Amino acid sequence: MAVTNLPTCDGLFIISLIVIVSSIFGTSSAQLNATFYSGTCPNASAIVRSTIQQALQSDTRIGASLIRLHFHDCFVNGCDASILLDDTGSIQSEKNAGPNVNSARGFNVVDNIKTALENACPGVVSCSDVLALASEASVSLAGGPSWTVLLGRRDSLTANLAGANSSIPSPIESLSNITFKFSAVGLNTNDLVALSGAHTFGRARCGVFNNRLFNFSGTGNPDPTLNSTLLSTLQQLCPQNGSASTITNLDLSTPDAFDNNYFANLQSNDGLLQSDQELFSTTGSSTIAIVTSFASNQTLFFQAFAQSMINMGNISPLTGSNGEIRLDCKKVNGS
Repeated sequence: MAVTNLPTCDGLFIISLIVIVSSIFGTSSAQLNATFYSGTCPNASAIVRSTIQQALQSDTRIGASLIRLHFHDCFVNGCDASILLDDTGSIQSEKNAGPNVNSARGFNVVDNIKTALENACPGVVSCSDVLALASEASVSLAGGPSWTVLLGRRDSLTANLAGANSSIPSPIESLSNITFKFSAVGLNTNDLVALSGAHTFGRARCGVFNNRLFNFSGTGNPDPTLNSTLLSTLQQLCPQNGSASTITNLDLSTPDAFDNNYFANLQSNDGLLQSDQELFSTTGSSTIAIVTSFASNQTLFFQAFAQSMINMGNISPLTGSNGEIRLDCKKVNGS
């Protein structure tokens, strides 16, 4: 979902990290629950949904952008809204990390949601829960599945710029590297393929995939797994030395609908990002069978996606007396 470089890691370190994070994952996820705001802000979900509906009228991409914020947040220190914090004298914002700078968007809509919630129930709903609720609303409003969002997260007091640069999966790294990054936060291969299906809507910049168009991996040739017709189209859209900020649809067929066409695209080598196409084109990978099953059965994909979003939303949340409920998602209270 973003561009960053993966540092080499000692294998034992990765295994230890998986064990540690998995134990945290298993403990803290149980503290979240579906009725957390039933007494304090019973209309929270409806407020989030209506604000996104309004935003969609002028920005058809906003749903995909909001779910990407949740994804990029949860992979760095867990789902704690650290991605929303601006730079201060003591905070280096994750917004400036390679995966986020000039590409993460939707912060204004998050602010609008938070303002509406503060008007309805001041100091109650956390910014990290806003991201979780916004993701579910964005998917369901685009024709995708609905799921029961577990709530009760609190917001971080700081950000982790270095973590954002190293932990967020990149569209230009290998499937094995991305699998390691998912494993490090307690997510498995099925989660990886299901969550990649979020690329069934939204856009991507030329700078995220132009490595495939002319000189793939230093070969002097395009990525051989890229459909030749799509290749020609993309080379015209993103010429060598052209603008890296030009955008195109992640899903060629139904760019603003949440469906399983993304997986059919992979089967015809029409995956836009390298990380997407590798799910189907990596010889011998267990991901191939999962892609095939999701391509042939949208209901199966929807069920898996909903569960994987719940799994991702359970990554190391702050609960109880940890963190705070930020009144402004961009800054720590009192700053």
